[in-house]
Parts: sequence; C-alpha cells; structure tokens
Amino acid sequence: MIEVRNLTRRYGGNVAVNDLSFTVERGTICGFLGPNGAGKSTTMNIMAGYLGLTDGEVLLDGVSIADEPERCKRMIGYLPEQPPIYMDMTPEEYLDFAAELRGLERGERAEAVEDAIRLTGVEDMRDRLIANLSKGYRQRVGFAQAILGFPPILIFDEPTAGLDPKQILEIRELIRSLRREHTIILSTHILSEARGLCDKLVIVHRGNLMADGAPEELERSGGGRSLDVVVRCGDPELVRSVFAELPGVTDVSARTEDGEVFASLTRSEGEDLRERVFDACVAAGFPLLTLRPSDASLESVFIRLTSGDGPDDADGETDDETDNETDGDADDGADGDADADNTGDGGGAREDTPAREEDAEGGGGDESNL
Repeated sequence: MIEVRNLTRRYGGNVAVNDLSFTVERGTICGFLGPNGAGKSTTMNIMAGYLGLTDGEVLLDGVSIADEPERCKRMIGYLPEQPPIYMDMTPEEYLDFAAELRGLERGERAEAVEDAIRLTGVEDMRDRLIANLSKGYRQRVGFAQAILGFPPILIFDEPTAGLDPKQILEIRELIRSLRREHTIILSTHILSEARGLCDKLVIVHRGNLMADGAPEELERSGGGRSLDVVVRCGDPELVRSVFAELPGVTDVSARTEDGEVFASLTRSEGEDLRERVFDACVAAGFPLLTLRPSDASLESVFIRLTSGDGPDDADGETDDETDNETDGDADDGADGDADADNTGDGGGAREDTPAREEDAEGGGGDESNL
C-alpha cells in the first residue's frame, strides 16, 4: 500500500509538488497522469527514495520513507523513465549484478534472474551486450530489473516507452498479472493504456492534485451535463422544439437517421432531465428508444483538468523547467553508481535545498534502487 500525505517538494522558490495526497491499495494498478512538467517524475522519484521531500510524508506499507529509507527501498521495484542499465554488460550479467545489489541470497539469485528474464521475454537476448540491443529490449531489461525478487511495491515510469505493439501488449499483460500480489503505480501519456490497464487514476497538473478515482468515475464526473435521446420521428426540428421548451435545457442538437432522431440535450447544473424528457415524449407521441446521460471521454476529462493553470494557489505553480530538471536528476541517477548498495545518502531525506544542492548530495546512481 502506498500513502502520499500532503507531499510537497520545493526547489528554491519553485514548487514541483504541492500538498499532494492520494492512496494506492494493495492489488491496485494506479495510473499517474499529467502533462509534461506536472510533477509526476518528481513524485515517483520521492516514492522510490531517489529524492528527498520538503514536507508531508510517503508511507509504503505503513513505513515512512523519510524515517526508514533503507527499509522502504527494499520494498520497492523501480523502473525510471530512463532504464538504469549498463551497456557493457549482457542482460543476464546485469540482472545477476542487480540481484546481488538487492541482497538476494546466492541460492535464490539464479532463480530470480531466470524468472525476470522469462517474464520479460529477453531469453533470446540474454547473452548479447546491452549496447547492441534495441531500445525496446533495453526497456525490457530495465523492467526485468524492477521486478527482480518481486518486491511488494512496483513503480514504473513510462513502462511501455519504446516498445513495439506486440511488446506493449505483453508488458501490459505482465503488469496485470503482477497486480494480485503487488501495489503498482505507473505513469503513462497513453490515455487508452491508462483506461484499459489501471484500476484508479491520479491526475496532477503543476504539482497539484486535479482528480483521483476510477477511470469510469472520472469519465462520469467529466460528463453528465448532457443527455442522449433517441426517438422515432421523421422531423428533427419538431423534436428539437419540444425538448428546447423543457425547464433546465440550455441547448439541443438533433439529427435524423433511418426515421429516428438522435438528440443531445445540454442541461443546467444540478438539473435532472430524464423524467421531463420521458413525459415530453409521451405528450408529443414520440416513441422513446434511448435515454442516457452522456459521459465524457477520459481524453476530454484530462484536457479539461490540465488545460488551465491548476488550482488558484500561487505557491502551487510548477514551471516545466523545474520538473524537467527533476526528471534530469532521476535520469542522472539512472546512469550513475551511487545506488550500488541500495543505500544512497540523499534518498528519502527531508530537504529544503535547491536542486543543485540536491544533485550534489543524493541525486546520483541507480544501484540504490536495484
């Protein structure tokens, strides 16, 4: 279980994450959505122990990452946006190295590596240098590193980036299979992927929480201002005029097709038009074929929530450069050495230092989260 409570991360005068709170239950796949510069990677890096937090707390199965960072890191499998791989190793060598860093016993290390290789489909590439692999296979190797030993909490930043359509489907199925025994949070810019894969979605914009709920709930909450009605009638203008006179109706559009009129009614806030529409159809002699609220698509909900400046909080603004700098810190960490013993000095600490000081202290190295 992941609990994020009033999480804030500042870089000098810039706020990358602003008073963010949400929960991901065990057995749940949570999609973490937002435009570039929203604070997604910053938040995920804090949850994984790569970055310190300024305020608030992150609890992993009830353990505070600020108070017990090493214990929390042992509970996490993390795939950052740039996979933490070594080009001069083969996948098998790298995964054996990563398993040793995770502290897996020699007797269970070989089995863990074999499971990761098999599940991610890199058997045919296990003896090739990673430098000679395609981007998609490098992504798979990074994914294999994240699931080594099957830690209870899995954090994936763009897990299907760079994969071909077949590989994307395979990784999605693997993530679904892992949900039974794990808490999973993943970021993606593919909204159809989030809609089909995730049990709940958290949408952030400029470091602020904009929405938190199941995909279906968000779509219903984003729609509901219109009502779709289908009646049997050959005159769309007549249907439009009848519905336009109903109290609470602000707009009506209608078209005809095969003797049926498809009408869309926009209602005033708080108005329930269903009974009025039914009564109007009976009075006008229109056989009523369909009457249903029109839900918004996830795409329209996302655009509506992230097209403005976020909540009216001056401290809540996050410029893109701030989050890009944060992403860069994580990427730098993905290619470094400081994570070798899963211990890093900077990860999990509570900090108020500017970004460059963070870089100096603990932004480096992937091995701490292997």
